[in-house]
Amino acid sequence: MKNFKILHKDGKARVGELITPHGIIETPNFNPVGTQAAVKALSPKDLKEIGVQIVLANTYHLMLRPGADLIEKFGGLHKFMGWDKPIMTDSGGFQVFSLGIALEHGSSKVVGKGDSEPRPRLNKITEDGVTFQSHLDGSRYILTPEKSIRIQAQLGADLIVAFDDHESSKHTHDEMLKSIELTKRWGLRSLKAHKTNQLMYGVVHGGTHKDLRVRSAKFTDKNFEAIAIGGIYGDRQKLCEIIDWVVPQVSEEKPRHLLGIGEVEDLFNGIERGIDLFDCVAPTRRARNGSLYVYPDRILNLRQSRFTADKKPIDPQCSCYTCANFSRAYLRHLFFAGEILYHQLATYHNIHFMTNLVKDIREAIKEDRFNKLRGT
Repeated sequence: MKNFKILHKDGKARVGELITPHGIIETPNFNPVGTQAAVKALSPKDLKEIGVQIVLANTYHLMLRPGADLIEKFGGLHKFMGWDKPIMTDSGGFQVFSLGIALEHGSSKVVGKGDSEPRPRLNKITEDGVTFQSHLDGSRYILTPEKSIRIQAQLGADLIVAFDDHESSKHTHDEMLKSIELTKRWGLRSLKAHKTNQLMYGVVHGGTHKDLRVRSAKFTDKNFEAIAIGGIYGDRQKLCEIIDWVVPQVSEEKPRHLLGIGEVEDLFNGIERGIDLFDCVAPTRRARNGSLYVYPDRILNLRQSRFTADKKPIDPQCSCYTCANFSRAYLRHLFFAGEILYHQLATYHNIHFMTNLVKDIREAIKEDRFNKLRGT
């Protein structure tokens, strides 16, 4: 693939460059999530200072607010949010799952846990697409493959994702098969609707069923220039197995993105198996909840009383602005005082930690010491 080249490999771990209209992304890399066209608590200036190379924004949420038409009038997402480096947008398909609705295709009702009667659902999946009831105001929308690709074109992201049915981990094999076949059909429609030079990922699904993952991976590799793998959440061993099933089925020269996954252990596990890109809300969400990363792979919980008078920085080995200037005691004080400054300083540290982690990993791969860095 002309936009992506592998520069060095250490086992299956690899260093590469993904060339986009807004700059080169060094891989492996981590994409901070800017759902609403903003990485929570950080400005584009902060992100550049940290060394972030790419952010991910959300098609579904930006479709609802402020709307793709408005963003297009501003010249696209880059100009709208004041970020001149690469942007990736997802397809909106994940929101079908993340809104907490069982994916019973064609149904308009779902029985929730503890419910004796069906309750109204916020969406309905059909062959055409997904009809949504907005979580903001209850208004109804339909998101189809064609509309998802058109919105992503209006947003002007460098990397986009084909519209997919994000299956439930509770699906049976037969239900999962129907889901990946729907994703295939939506993927082909996404390709037909794709009229720009944006690099489009196809999505590999199939849950925890090896035959379906292999089937989905082969289809995706045949039809798309970039590979996105829909992960599962909460079972790292199974996630590693899924990556091991998928990677041998896709071309070596295509970038591979593990969607929605990005804790420290996940990065090492994925990169070890040939994954190039990750995105996750974990660093920003953890920061908001008082959880901060400490080298190499620990979590510091500022809510603990033992940090009340602690003069040390969050991480003595960290060179970020927060660690260079502020103590654990001060950050803890800001957290419990509800000060907005806490969110900026804590998020700055967590994003700096993840950005420098992947930078260190890239250097380790180049020097054939990835396993040593990981401690194995």
